[in-house]
Amino acid sequence: MKEISLITHARGAVGLRLFGLGPNLKPINGLNKLKSLFDRNAFWAKNRTINDLKKCLANSDVIVSLWVGYEIVGFGRALTDGIYRGVLWDIVIDQNHQGKGFGTLIVQNLLSSKKIKNTKKIYLMTTNQLSFYSQINFKEVTSQNLLIRKT
Repeated sequence: MKEISLITHARGAVGLRLFGLGPNLKPINGLNKLKSLFDRNAFWAKNRTINDLKKCLANSDVIVSLWVGYEIVGFGRALTDGIYRGVLWDIVIDQNHQGKGFGTLIVQNLLSSKKIKNTKKIYLMTTNQLSFYSQINFKEVTSQNLLIRKT
């Protein structure tokens, strides 16, 4: 069985963004693999450019990636002011690896990060995963398609 690696990247994910680093700091074309993960598994993130992904990562506060061997199978990121508000973005699990707890692992890792863990409200938006996020204490806001988790 291939090794599972959860990487909590430094702010801006310099290794992934600039050098394509993956597990064990190996240069494995990680940014292109992230683009491919989005293209295959998220209609809302299809066709993002490498340059836009670089900007997105550079400006993210918390970034987590999940790897099986040297293939990225999960990803999530967050933005926050560290006290009042945070937003989870781009949480994706490869369709061949769903149902294994990887989504929960990524969300829990984002929420327990030093930058996010004391934030009063965490927001996220979802199109098809309302039941998944509801299981991990996010609550639906009926006036809009927004979920909030109060801590």
